Amino acid sequence: HHTAADTGWGKAVWGNLYGQWISGTSVFIYDYDRFNGIKLLEKVIEYKVNTFCAPPTIYRFLIKENIEGYDFSNLSYVTTAGEPLPPEVSKRFKEISGLTIKEGFGQTETTLSIGTFIWLDAKLESIGKPSPLFDLELLDENHNRVEIGEEGELCFKMNDGPNPGLFKDYVNDDEKYKQQIHHGYYHCGDTAWVDEDGYVHFVGRNDDIIKSSGYRIGPYEVESAVLSHEAVSNCAITAYPDEVRGQIVKATIILQPGYEPSEELTKDIQNHVKRVTAPYKYPRMVEYVDEIPETISGKIRRVEIRENDKK
Repeated sequence: HHTAADTGWGKAVWGNLYGQWISGTSVFIYDYDRFNGIKLLEKVIEYKVNTFCAPPTIYRFLIKENIEGYDFSNLSYVTTAGEPLPPEVSKRFKEISGLTIKEGFGQTETTLSIGTFIWLDAKLESIGKPSPLFDLELLDENHNRVEIGEEGELCFKMNDGPNPGLFKDYVNDDEKYKQQIHHGYYHCGDTAWVDEDGYVHFVGRNDDIIKSSGYRIGPYEVESAVLSHEAVSNCAITAYPDEVRGQIVKATIILQPGYEPSEELTKDIQNHVKRVTAPYKYPRMVEYVDEIPETISGKIRRVEIRENDKK
């Protein structure tokens, strides 16, 4: 098994040590100073890795490269976590490899709490269903349960004693603990909704959700729409301060080779997003860059983009 994860991220131990060692799995470790998706894929194939997990950004990168000729026959199971997987990426990766990427959700404070487990079929744009270890409820700002199809904060009900799979405490930070655990729940700080089949659909970190002219816009749906444009190699969607609307949608974009930034291209990308998703979600601001800030494991650092916008 190989999990592509920076050791500063909780996924590194959940994805490379605990569960794998318990089940007697060989763990493949690939160390690099700077992420290179093609080299990683070549190593996975060379060393006959069977199961593989990576953040969505790595899959995003791979589908934009010429990987149609690679041999995926040793891989039997591929998963992702860290942030939602754009459906366009999932569809394209399956076309190339024949493999369905299964999503999951966990935090440093938890084990995998929601996932597309082996007994579940993957559902596009869903992170799966709650683990039996966790009593999941979606709550509004008044701590009331929301209805099916309505957005609410992901919260796990606390038991009277220790909760299996949930952290015990923040070291020397009682205030942080009180912010996360109150009213009988552990509050994840993430917004989601549940469909009629019980599948959970992630909207975004509460801090990442864009509040524009009364609308609440999740960044991942817009990212997926932008990524489906033929000129876009990678993108990150963030909130940008606006005096009139409060916030507007900003797209930070890396273009595919052969494309150059222009007003005409910007309008084409904006119109494409309007067609693919709701018109009010299109990026009113577009910035073209050579690099998007990421962790060593390829996870987009949206907070860094927002901080740079304030300077």
